Amino acid sequence: MTRIVPAAARLVLGAALLSLTALGQVAAHAQTSGPVIVSLTLDGVVDPFTADYITSNVARAQADGAEAVMLTIDTPGGLGSSMSEITQSFLTSTIPVIAYVAPSGARAASAGAFILLSAPVAAMAPATNVGASTPIGLSGGDISGTLGEKVRNDAAASMRTIQQTYGRNADLAETFVTDAASITAEEALQNKVIDLIAPSTQDLLAQLDGKSVRLGNGTDVTLHTAGAVLQDHSMGGFVDFLHNLLDPNLAFIFFWIGLGLIVLELIIPGHIFSGTIGTILLILSIASFGLLPVRFIGIVFLIASVVCFVIELKAPGLGIWGALGLIFLLLGGWFLYDRSGGVSVSPWALVGVAAFAGVFFGIVVAAALRMRHQPSIWSRSVVGQEGVALAAGVGPKGGVVRVASEEWRAVAPSGPIEGGARVRVTALDGLVLTVQPSDEHAEPDASTGTSSSTASSSTASSTDPEGGSN
Repeated sequence: MTRIVPAAARLVLGAALLSLTALGQVAAHAQTSGPVIVSLTLDGVVDPFTADYITSNVARAQADGAEAVMLTIDTPGGLGSSMSEITQSFLTSTIPVIAYVAPSGARAASAGAFILLSAPVAAMAPATNVGASTPIGLSGGDISGTLGEKVRNDAAASMRTIQQTYGRNADLAETFVTDAASITAEEALQNKVIDLIAPSTQDLLAQLDGKSVRLGNGTDVTLHTAGAVLQDHSMGGFVDFLHNLLDPNLAFIFFWIGLGLIVLELIIPGHIFSGTIGTILLILSIASFGLLPVRFIGIVFLIASVVCFVIELKAPGLGIWGALGLIFLLLGGWFLYDRSGGVSVSPWALVGVAAFAGVFFGIVVAAALRMRHQPSIWSRSVVGQEGVALAAGVGPKGGVVRVASEEWRAVAPSGPIEGGARVRVTALDGLVLTVQPSDEHAEPDASTGTSSSTASSSTASSTDPEGGSN
């Protein structure tokens, strides 16, 4: 008993000390923790997935009372409607949004320029660029005609209004739309298109601490970013996967491979998986093209490359059509996107697809075509065998027969064959047999595998004409 009491006392004392330590750590954390800044990322094409991701997190940050939202940008542009959703959420936000083009080498092109400049704080890292926001048509150039002029004027007015809201250089920013101008971070700061340049996130927050910024609604707020806690909010696994499918390189690869697989299905029927996969890839690529500055001439070159490869297969010669197909493929990848917006196909993707095309059409498809004209193993093993028509019988429009202990679809061009009748296989087309009536019409005996008429014939042949046995 004397040993139990001290042990219990030590246990209570230890629990009390642990509680005090935990409370001390919580208090210390409360004293050292700073304001919360929600950190978001725009990497890649501006699409409905990114629009929903950014706008929903900006709204959540306002509801949670965050100090600000910081969006790190590296985008070639994208869909105008998605861009409008994002810019509107920035302009109506009750907390500051810090748009930051980073890291070095990143860009805020096309729709990205609007997103950057619609934020109350527009910042860029060194060696980044912004601009090239002219609306692009399918041909890769400016949208022509009256409609094109209206679209450009509307975009230019929107850019001017945004810059005037924050007191920035509206004249230079407007040239992003009217002249497809693109400038570096240093030029943007010097001409007051952006607010500051920062080499890192920490430096950016240090420069912004205590700075007064104007929100889109006209009110001025002071930023408190010293010791700020960055809360990273990612897009989410599945949504991020869908967003990454809209990559310019993947769109190019999916489009050409999709065309190739569909052509394979057409020239070698029966490959349902190649046609299905090709169609899916083609749909994904077309969806991506709708969000990217695609040039019509690039698509024409890519289609022409597939046509040349098919001609080479159908009329093989000196390889001229195959070489021309590779040239068209490279030209198609090079001219597929309008490069003024910073969108292009990677040279590695170009070379990789060209190598795949040479192997695919030069070896795989060519071998498949040669095999197509050779009799299959099934044809050599089934043709000439006998079987039996099943209950429904067989006719010119089809039926089912049992041959070699297996059931087959069959047609009988010579006329209907009743169920139970013997048939002989004359041809095999894919997995469909062509049959005709056999000389023997009886159902085969299940135990012996021979018909009763065959057995009778065998017995008869073993006796002499007078009925005596040999």
